[in-house]
Amino acid sequence: MKAKYIYLGNNKESISCFRQFLGEDFSVAKHRVEVLRIVSTFENRKDDLTVPVLLLQKDYLPDLMRVTSIKTFFPNTFTILVTDKLTASESARYLKMGVNNSIPTHPTASNINDCRQFISQYYEVVNIPLLFKDNVNIFILPKWKRAFDIIVSSFGLLCLSPLLLCVAVSILIEDGFPIIYKSQRVGSNFHIFDFWKFRSMYKDADKRLKDLKDLNQYSAGDSELDKNEILLHEEIDASSINLEDPTVLFDDNFVIDEKTLHTAKAKEQDEAFKKFVNDPRITKTGHIIRKYSIDELPQLWNILIGDMSVVGNRPLPLYEAELLTSDKDIDRFLAPSGLTGLWQIEKRGGANKMSPEERKQLDIQYGKDFCFTLDMKIIFKTFTSFIQKENV
Repeated sequence: MKAKYIYLGNNKESISCFRQFLGEDFSVAKHRVEVLRIVSTFENRKDDLTVPVLLLQKDYLPDLMRVTSIKTFFPNTFTILVTDKLTASESARYLKMGVNNSIPTHPTASNINDCRQFISQYYEVVNIPLLFKDNVNIFILPKWKRAFDIIVSSFGLLCLSPLLLCVAVSILIEDGFPIIYKSQRVGSNFHIFDFWKFRSMYKDADKRLKDLKDLNQYSAGDSELDKNEILLHEEIDASSINLEDPTVLFDDNFVIDEKTLHTAKAKEQDEAFKKFVNDPRITKTGHIIRKYSIDELPQLWNILIGDMSVVGNRPLPLYEAELLTSDKDIDRFLAPSGLTGLWQIEKRGGANKMSPEERKQLDIQYGKDFCFTLDMKIIFKTFTSFIQKENV
């Protein structure tokens, strides 16, 4: 069985070491989009081909997103975690994530041979070669849209520089550094990037999130499993459970039936978009810049460097995107990530009346229908509706 290894990471010494042993069967990808493109080139291969992905370990949540997106497009891709230290608990978490094996950052010939043997045995057991999803799609930004983004973002940064400076000084005077708030977001093709905004909240805002759960205007109730349900399942006599019953699921801390788990997951998806009314975490300057959407202006830099477009679907935080990796939601990420988009102009002032499902459907609709005319329409409506009627 032939294997084509793809290394996802940027450790030069590690890459050099793998290339020494794997030669022509080794490719390097800087991000997951490149992995998807490389794997998709093998889609029509008739021979038994496997494409193991060597995933250089980062933090758990980014690794979860990377594995999830790869497995979403190519469910049977063999994933190997490149790491030098992994505790027993970490190993269990990565196995649940979908990682199949691990290998040192600087492998020896013995490590490579063991890995090859493991992969061969794995595919003999499951008896399936590399399995591709039907109609695999990877979003590629049109050249006209990229050119438009560069022109608009460059012009915007130049013309708005006095305003950007004034806002930066105001934030500094009121609450000190940092002026810019950066968070990791998930955009097109599940690409993770640093998302820039003017900081509009107090420095410890993220720590207050759990205390403000009741203010979540999209909340559909407790997103976690009910404690009584968990305790009830914990008290079940293990000897009475049919371990082969596919409806019984096991976790580290409890046993639960599949129906209850799906109900809990459904509640989590209802809360995939978080937004608060009269949020007390927001500073005085923050209220002003949010009202006029000035806090979003640093994203012109994200647009200039290619992480986003002027018009598109809003890139999601990691914890939200992780809930939207099912087949019915995948099209949301096969579209540009944008500063403004379809759902922002549909109900900009009354956004708290829009359900998460409505927003997802508008994002999917934009991904299917976007064109230059639609983008111009969205930009025009954005200028006429950017002043929010609600303090959100």
